[in-house]
Amino acid sequence: MSTLALLVALLLVVVVVLLLAAGAAYLVHRHPSWNKPLMAAFGAVTVMAAVVGPIVAR
Repeated sequence: MSTLALLVALLLVVVVVLLLAAGAAYLVHRHPSWNKPLMAAFGAVTVMAAVVGPIVAR
């Protein structure tokens, strides 16, 4: 894969993650009772990213 294609894919992933984070923040703002389930989901995603990130970086 070319460097340009990898940069475009990285930018796409960053934009999607930012949109999902903004959506989750809005949901927690509108429905405070959803705070704990969303934090658990973000925790799981963080752990997955910490494990998969170094593998992909190889």
